[in-house]
Amino acid sequence: MATRTRRSQRRTEALSRAGIVEAAVELLDGAGEGGLTFRALAERLATGPGAIYWHVANKGELLDAATDAVVAAALAVEPAESPGSPRDEIRVVALGLFDAIEEHPWLAAQLSTHLSRSPWGSVTPRIFESVGRQVPALGVPQDGWFTTTSALVHYILGAAGQNAANSASAGALGAGVGRTEFLDSVAKAWEALDPDEYPFTRAVADQLRDHDDREQFLAGIDLVLAGVTAHPPSGD
Repeated sequence: MATRTRRSQRRTEALSRAGIVEAAVELLDGAGEGGLTFRALAERLATGPGAIYWHVANKGELLDAATDAVVAAALAVEPAESPGSPRDEIRVVALGLFDAIEEHPWLAAQLSTHLSRSPWGSVTPRIFESVGRQVPALGVPQDGWFTTTSALVHYILGAAGQNAANSASAGALGAGVGRTEFLDSVAKAWEALDPDEYPFTRAVADQLRDHDDREQFLAGIDLVLAGVTAHPPSGD
């Protein structure tokens, strides 16, 4: 009995929390939140569910840990020998999150959940800190730091999440239908709108068809930052 217990302990020790989280991220990437079960995770790790429960109490904790791990990796930017301007640093953070949300389709929904339901967890402060620490150098008075950082974070996560949703919609249209075909079909639909009711939408249909997602995303960051530096908000 003692020998069996020691073997069980060795298996549990060999199975680290980091390894469990890494496997969970792989399952989420491949099958989404619905595909993340302790049974599937145990099969991937070649262990029993009990060994996983030793490290993670439930699926909610596992999702939180997976989200935090992906966000931490996205924000783990090596410090440059000559740091860029606050604008440049914010753009780096923004692109890191944009690429992570594009790579991990489940991430956008989890980030939305963290912001609205558990902002006291590790994920929201990590993102706020990465963006907000650059805000004072933009000339924003301290009573406007929260407003400015909130606007930037909500733009980053909202735009990145919408881009990921667009990619998912394009992929759901079937084999041979990619981003180009998806955007072309939308542009054609816009061009066919009533010219009296939708003159603007028709006019930008070609821009929709030809736009680059990352460039458009960064242009949005620049627009927000231009407004911040021109008219720094305050808490008044």
